Amino acid sequence: MGCLLALLALLSPRLAIFCLWLFSDRMRIAFTSGLLAVVGFLFLPWTTLAWAVAYQPVQGVKGFGWFVVGLAFLIDITSYLNGGRRSRSIRSRRQQ
Repeated sequence: MGCLLALLALLSPRLAIFCLWLFSDRMRIAFTSGLLAVVGFLFLPWTTLAWAVAYQPVQGVKGFGWFVVGLAFLIDITSYLNGGRRSRSIRSRRQQ
């Protein structure tokens, strides 16, 4: 299941989250609130996926798991920043 999840995550983190929710109970274990999982699915998919994978039922996220979640958060934020930069550059090209 882990290798299949990694391949799905390379295609789309949202697809990987959906399959994780459909075929396992990791999402239910990692998120006490379904609303938090849905908001994460919509706005921070890499972070949500990393949290679900790094979460340990008794201890939560610890050690290297925090590094993985932090890296995923940086990837999410970078994608938003690059999307805005790309949009501005396209608009400036159209105006020329």
